[in-house]
Amino acid sequence: MSRIIEHFKTIAKIPHCSKQTKALRDFLVDFGKQHGYNTEVDSVDNILIYKGKPRLALQAHYDMVCMGDAPNIEVYEENGWLKAKNSSLGADNGIAIAMMMVFIEDGYELEFLLTSDEEIGLIGANGVEFELKSKYMLNLDSESEGEVYIGCAGGIDIKATKSIKTISNDLDCYEVSISDLPGGHSGVDIDKNIPNAIMQLTQFLHEQDVSLISISGGERINSIPANAKAVISGKNIELLKSDNVTITQIENRSYKFEESIISHIAAFQHGILKFNDDLGIPQISQNLAIVDFQEDVLIIEVSVRAMSIEELNLQAKVTADYFRDAGFKVDKKDKYPAWNPEENNFTALSAKCIHKVFGKSTYKAIHAGLECGILKQKYPHMLFASIGPTITYPHSTREAVNLESIEKTFEVLKKMIQEVA
Repeated sequence: MSRIIEHFKTIAKIPHCSKQTKALRDFLVDFGKQHGYNTEVDSVDNILIYKGKPRLALQAHYDMVCMGDAPNIEVYEENGWLKAKNSSLGADNGIAIAMMMVFIEDGYELEFLLTSDEEIGLIGANGVEFELKSKYMLNLDSESEGEVYIGCAGGIDIKATKSIKTISNDLDCYEVSISDLPGGHSGVDIDKNIPNAIMQLTQFLHEQDVSLISISGGERINSIPANAKAVISGKNIELLKSDNVTITQIENRSYKFEESIISHIAAFQHGILKFNDDLGIPQISQNLAIVDFQEDVLIIEVSVRAMSIEELNLQAKVTADYFRDAGFKVDKKDKYPAWNPEENNFTALSAKCIHKVFGKSTYKAIHAGLECGILKQKYPHMLFASIGPTITYPHSTREAVNLESIEKTFEVLKKMIQEVA
């Protein structure tokens, strides 16, 4: 077993869901100090580990999206892939952290920037306070081997809330649910035709003569919903049939929603709104991520992404207006900028080293938020690129990382360090 995998398995045993990363933060700080590195933590829990006169900074985030049984993660290997039983794996971005730990063990003169709470709005990157000395920064949060990422989408999260008036109801009540759909990343997987449990459930209910009593669904703002359930009332519900919908009679509830709620959610434009043929990725998309009902308030959360700031702002306005027109109060939060694709001598160096190891290299942009977009504004003296091993289905219980890809990507890193030095 390589040292990278050993370190990753150690990390996997330390809980580090977003907003619950203190244990891993303390572990990484101690690890840096034990190996003779200067170690700093800023006010938003970013970590900087460094020594010597570095010219290259390696950057990754140390929180993860916890799905399924996580943070109780049971790692196993299968047919050349590293996976987790009934949970997300945390290879996004734990593999990058494990690679950094090997370089720290070996005493490399580098800056290691480990950011906090990336998965819930790039919080650490937005608040980073360190003065970095390196000329170059390599982000290790990309998920396809043999590719150099030179641009990313920007994003805005939208939260819509509405107080719901209730009326009496004396009809039979039923719980209707859709569960255990594949799930996936709301950016990089939005073009993979992964079903959205909330959309499927509300579209099914919209076709029926039923009244809605309560509804909840979704797991994380940046994940395609895998589960959704609703309580409904009506006549002859027990006769409804659907292959993927479970219907169970429950104790009566004495109220119901206004009639327009089901149709308004069902008509929402989830998914790709515009495609970029040149980049081969979505240009604009949105994910209806979470629906919940707390006391008498309905809550709907949507993540909007676009490859340019102008399109991001425009789509966010359109989406906000969609909910305002239905009487919702709308808040926009956790906005992060797009990283406009840029080729430079550092991206060329990255491509050259990748080609030596993989026999190919291509420039790519990603329809997801990378911290490069924010950090580029914070450190204008730096040049940026992003690479990483092949990770499939991040932010889901199907997450997996290719073992051979990990080792080859590490070889790329060593070549880049030598070239920069």
